[in-house]
Amino acid sequence: MKTLFRLALRNILGAGLRTWLNVGALSFGFVIVIWMQGLYEGMLQQMITGSVNADYGGGQYWHKVYDPNDPLSLEGAHAKPSTPLQQEIDNGQATPILLVSGAMFPHGRVQPAILRGIDPKQGIINIPAAALLKKERAMVPAMIGDRMARDAKLNIGDTVTIRWRDVDGTFDATDVEIVHIMTTTVPGLDFGQLWLPIEDLREMIGTPGASTFIITQKQYVNPSIADPGFVFKDLDFLLTDERAIYQSKQIGGRIMYIILMAMGLLAIFDTQVLSIFRRRKEIGTLMALGMNRFEVVSLFTIEGSMHGLLALLVGAIWGIPLMAYTSIIGITFPTEMVEGFGMAMGATLYTSYAPEVYGVTLMILMSSVIIVSFLPARTISKMKATDAIRGKTQ
Repeated sequence: MKTLFRLALRNILGAGLRTWLNVGALSFGFVIVIWMQGLYEGMLQQMITGSVNADYGGGQYWHKVYDPNDPLSLEGAHAKPSTPLQQEIDNGQATPILLVSGAMFPHGRVQPAILRGIDPKQGIINIPAAALLKKERAMVPAMIGDRMARDAKLNIGDTVTIRWRDVDGTFDATDVEIVHIMTTTVPGLDFGQLWLPIEDLREMIGTPGASTFIITQKQYVNPSIADPGFVFKDLDFLLTDERAIYQSKQIGGRIMYIILMAMGLLAIFDTQVLSIFRRRKEIGTLMALGMNRFEVVSLFTIEGSMHGLLALLVGAIWGIPLMAYTSIIGITFPTEMVEGFGMAMGATLYTSYAPEVYGVTLMILMSSVIIVSFLPARTISKMKATDAIRGKTQ
């Protein structure tokens, strides 16, 4: 077997440029497949981390009629939490959020907005709610995201009129002052959202103590509180959309995987077919000298497989620095492109690599190379030594 390996290595190195073209094509496919998996994994982790830190916490208690996909449900989706749930809020284990459908009128234009009440003293999610603390202000303080600020052309210190409907169905309006423009990676907390102190919003709609949903702290361990008005939603449920986005992106990635690997494997297949055709006399000579058909087939299979091993080596030389760079420094996208993704992502995306996942991926890739190397080589088993020496393949 050692003789076969030495002979196979000598043959592929002797092929010169043809070998290195195949190795280059395979190494490109190997590296891009693994790198793109790391890109999608990093995207998923960033979406989950951003959503958990800024919105989901350790889970949420939703009002029983609240549906985030149905703005019309907001009209009746608020109630006062039960005593046990209120105790969680008082103990700093959770923070309430109140949502009210409304509108704002920046520079004389009407723009739909969700009035989102939050406790300025909360410490559950990483929203800068403390900016809403009243500091001798005549008007109600308000906070918006930077995307919302650009769309509405609002700056800190601007005054904007907002309108809403209270629990009795009466429309009301007031002026609020923009006291802070926040930056968040979660689009749902920015686009069309106007943040207000929750007590002010409760007073505006006439619902003391009401909440639409309640965000618990991370690693929340008491989701079994019974409340007739609220239902607990765990992270598995809340992260459904993020995982669906991740899977949809992976579909496009898998198509590229197939294209890249097909190019590399096709090069190996063509090389094997051409090599067997051109080396018929060599095959016949090896058989005449006593090498059996299994050994000859093994020789050509090993030669093809060595292309994969060399591709791994070459890919490691240029691929590892690339992966290290994108996992540490990251890839920075234009702000407009990131906003178009519609996902909880920052402008810089970091790749993430799980050793066990990519170990399996490499095994699959190498197995594919071995199979593609063997398929043309198996025709040798049907060749006769005398015919091969004369240059015949049948």
